[in-house]
Amino acid sequence: MEWSNWSGLEQARPSRVVRPGDAAAIVAEVERARERRSTVKMVGTGHSFTGIAAPEETMLVPSGMTGIVAVDRAAMTVTALAGTRLQDLNESLERLGLSLHNMGDIAEQTLAGAVSTGTHGTGGLAGGLAAQLAGLEMVTGTGDVVRAAAEDDPKLLDLARVGLGALGVLTTLTFRVEPLFLLEAREEPMAWDTALATYDEMTAGSHHVDLYWFPHTDRTMVKRNDRLAADVSEAEPLGQWRSWLDDDFLSNSVFGVLNAAANRVPAVIPRMNQVSARVLTARTYSDVAHRVFTSPRKVVFREMEYAVPREVGLEVLRECRRVIDASDVRITFPVEVRSTPADDVALSTASGRDSFYLAFHTHRDADHRRYFALVEPVLRAAGGRPHWGKVHTMAAEDLAPVYPRFADFLALRDRLDPDRVFANAYLRRVLGD
Repeated sequence: MEWSNWSGLEQARPSRVVRPGDAAAIVAEVERARERRSTVKMVGTGHSFTGIAAPEETMLVPSGMTGIVAVDRAAMTVTALAGTRLQDLNESLERLGLSLHNMGDIAEQTLAGAVSTGTHGTGGLAGGLAAQLAGLEMVTGTGDVVRAAAEDDPKLLDLARVGLGALGVLTTLTFRVEPLFLLEAREEPMAWDTALATYDEMTAGSHHVDLYWFPHTDRTMVKRNDRLAADVSEAEPLGQWRSWLDDDFLSNSVFGVLNAAANRVPAVIPRMNQVSARVLTARTYSDVAHRVFTSPRKVVFREMEYAVPREVGLEVLRECRRVIDASDVRITFPVEVRSTPADDVALSTASGRDSFYLAFHTHRDADHRRYFALVEPVLRAAGGRPHWGKVHTMAAEDLAPVYPRFADFLALRDRLDPDRVFANAYLRRVLGD
């Protein structure tokens, strides 16, 4: 069987495929791998652009480990099996009248994959999914089932919440939740100079801000999401026609066709971006949180994202634009800009510092390597930390200086997976042997 990730950048041919139904079945596979000095890797939906989940020998598929298993309304926590997709968790929480505090803009990932790679949103009191975790359970490389919670072994929880799949196979995750709430989204085109001049003001005045810059133009699109003190029954979502036209037809179908054409004739890209940016119009709508945070992504792309310190973020963005403008690289996808508060998760990209995220995308058929190589030095020079699930070139010796608790994580890995049962090529690069 051949495994491939969503973007098509990574492939693998595992020698064995197993669909465990519970932690005991995972323990058996780990013990088998230890005896044979082989490896085990649980895969999710493949939405990481790196080989972080690429299986080398035994591939575990979590299709039998999905759904919510516990709801504690007194503690306001929900526990779900780690193979559950974020989209399915969101829909289940909505039926329960509950919601996560914050989330990214894609909901196709499994909970284990999204948490382990440091998936994050923008703004809010908790930027990343891992920062919303109250507990977890996993099978370690020694075949032990361990549990960590904020009130019981908080050090293990802090180190394991973004675990890269290097410490164990996650079986359950316990999230802090809150009552279901409405978000009002305000989307509007904005000139580059205006967007950057008012970015700090916008992030101070709104709960969540997402900025998109269209390369080769002076145009941006800004999305501000704010909580409403209203009952969810008072939502005013986009009409079915407008939603289909904007988010399905224009943002996916037409965008995909235009990208495919532009890849063949790169000279048209600057003009295409100018037109695309100018046809966007302002819109305001409200809906339950997960429907505002997330959106469908049907056009396959490749992505690199780095988090730099918040205080230098705008200047880093300006420098990235300078090197792009000075090059002959032609880019069809907008550059996405987000920011989050600091958290206390050891390998979170926001660990210990307010963070400013810059995400660079290309269509799957475009050459992402020249583009990413152009801006990555700018991001690294600013003390950037790469998203663990997105394309980057950093290795263990590069990552250790930007993560104060990197050595603590490596020591925990030595304890929980001394035989490197969960190793693969990506983990050997970013963590060492």
